[in-house]
Amino acid sequence: MRIAVTGSSGLIGSALLHSLRTAGGHDTVRLVRREPRAADEVRWDPGQGLVDTAALGRCDAVVHLAGAGIAAHRWTDAYKRVIRDSRVEGTATLARALAGLDTPPRVLICASAVGYYGDTGDRPVDESAPPGEGFLAEVCQEWEAAAAPAAEAGIRTVFARTGLVVSREGGAWGRLFPIFRAGLGGRLGDGRQYWSFIALRDHLGALRHLLTTESLSGPVNLTAPDPVTNREVTAAMARVLRRPAVFPVPAVALRVALGEFADDVLSSQRVIPRALLDSGFSFSCPDVESAIRAALS
Repeated sequence: MRIAVTGSSGLIGSALLHSLRTAGGHDTVRLVRREPRAADEVRWDPGQGLVDTAALGRCDAVVHLAGAGIAAHRWTDAYKRVIRDSRVEGTATLARALAGLDTPPRVLICASAVGYYGDTGDRPVDESAPPGEGFLAEVCQEWEAAAAPAAEAGIRTVFARTGLVVSREGGAWGRLFPIFRAGLGGRLGDGRQYWSFIALRDHLGALRHLLTTESLSGPVNLTAPDPVTNREVTAAMARVLRRPAVFPVPAVALRVALGEFADDVLSSQRVIPRALLDSGFSFSCPDVESAIRAALS
């Protein structure tokens, strides 16, 4: 397959490119926001609504991962606009461009997040659950809606609602490893909030599964089948790294350090990957301890 990828310099995008090229033998194209410097790069400018469709050529699939980091900066009003616009405008630009191609791709996999569901407490939810409330839930709704032109053009459109990716190379979990290695880890808040996680290797496997499983469209949760509480995450990190984890971070301290984003860190999302399981996808790291060990291997 010839597969185009946005967000190819990020944690998941760079790993996916390597996986597609080495494990799958696929031909890949990277959409970049600067002038192309390699034969596999194609220029796009989401802010200006531009995609070099002539250079894009005929692609069988597109995996759209681009978006500003959720935890990269404190949530000022300005940065919240960056978070939203990078997702909504980028997705709308890409969806319109693909819909206008003479030969559009067969599938568009568009990144989304379990933030769609808001705070679910200890209630398990799957893809049939309605959207929640809050900034991230609103962003996810607009993000997914922006892909409508692609779906209306007959492109199979999948929304990969991703949980916390367990990797030491980056993302939210990547920040935990050095803290726990130093023996400074601990639960966040009361630790009763559920974390819906997925090992990086399973995330990549799920994306490849979505590329070729024609029956899957619409929302698909990319999370491990057994969400755990933050207390359980803390205990698992301590066991695997053989370090104490006795320094809890009170909710008030998180709010001082992170501002509004702290409410999402402390929220609970018990998300079940029903669509993946029903489609026959097999997880290599179904539990949190195996996901942590895989990240360290």
